[in-house]
Amino acid sequence: MPMNEDQARLNIRVQPGSSKNMISGYADGVLNIKITTRPEKGKANESLIKYLSKLLGVAKSNISIQKGITSRNKLIVIQGTSTSNAISLLLSSTDGEKSI
Repeated sequence: MPMNEDQARLNIRVQPGSSKNMISGYADGVLNIKITTRPEKGKANESLIKYLSKLLGVAKSNISIQKGITSRNKLIVIQGTSTSNAISLLLSSTDGEKSI
């Protein structure tokens, strides 16, 4: 499959049940994100997508979880932006105070 320049692929480790939504770090190609929602019936995944959508300024429909639906480790695909652009945007918003 050719790399699509308008498709970001992010490895994310989610920590559900946090006190606030925030990006807690980036190391070894993995973005660590804390989400307030508990992992019940896919609610944490919904919150993660909503949070990323808000931080990146893309529609929620452009964000999908390609791998790791039931895992803390996920591969997220975002349409309409490059991987480097998405990471830059997310890391520049590390105040993490943007609530959803």
